[in-house]
Amino acid sequence: MRSMTGYGKQTILDGGREVTVELKSVNNRYLDINCRIPKFLSRAEDVVRRTLKGLLARGSVDVYFYYENRAEAAKRLEVNLPLAGEYLAAAKVLADELGAEGTFSVAELIRTPDVIRARDAEAEDGEALDALVKRAVEGAAAALTAMRETEGAGIAEDLKRLTGRIERLLKKAETRAPGVVTAYRAKLAERIAELLDGIELDQVRLLNETAFMADKLDINEEISRLRSHLTQFYDCIENSEEPKGRKLDFLSQEMNREINTMGSKSNDRELTECVIGMKNELEKIKEQIRNVE
Repeated sequence: MRSMTGYGKQTILDGGREVTVELKSVNNRYLDINCRIPKFLSRAEDVVRRTLKGLLARGSVDVYFYYENRAEAAKRLEVNLPLAGEYLAAAKVLADELGAEGTFSVAELIRTPDVIRARDAEAEDGEALDALVKRAVEGAAAALTAMRETEGAGIAEDLKRLTGRIERLLKKAETRAPGVVTAYRAKLAERIAELLDGIELDQVRLLNETAFMADKLDINEEISRLRSHLTQFYDCIENSEEPKGRKLDFLSQEMNREINTMGSKSNDRELTECVIGMKNELEKIKEQIRNVE
């Protein structure tokens, strides 16, 4: 089992080029990838998305991308002579037409945009850079997954503990259920006897009324279905299949349905307390499932 929260980082250095990828993920119903990649390396975004979609199923993932080319070739300066000439020609036109004095100095030309620039990643071979990015993303995703699995193991233990509590309360409710009808019959007979004030009680009518209420209060079907859902829930936790968050969410909804039905049928304090207890534990389970991939 994996959680949806985690962090992973990987730095790859190859031929003087250094790529660092950081991944931070939080809960989300679907896989949402938010890339924060420098504009001049925007082509790498497709590599990042394709790689992460093959490794992750759910979660909101922020991707931070850092790149530096330390190779000697990347540190050379390039002079855009045609552009510098255009600046000088424009300066001469302004001087001739407006009578302005002075021309561009070398220092001023150096500070002029785009006249001098350093080689950067734009000059790199695109396929080689893509391969470097992919290695960094895979390494960061492996670290992220390891953290998710560590946190997921803790969630799995908590879910099993909460499931065990529901099972114990369900067993208590199952034990109590037959006594509810018996108690209702005794209470009904006592109430009717008080109203009749000495007149003989019609046992047939009493049996019919009791049978009607027994059918109305019967929760055996709900108990059976809830026990089945609990078994499937526990099996899903133990199963190595990934991801499983959506399946656990579905089973928790089904469990909630059966528990609510039991509560609507209950007119017994002890049974109602069992139902309330199961609902409380189920809410904790649903809260934890929101963290599961």
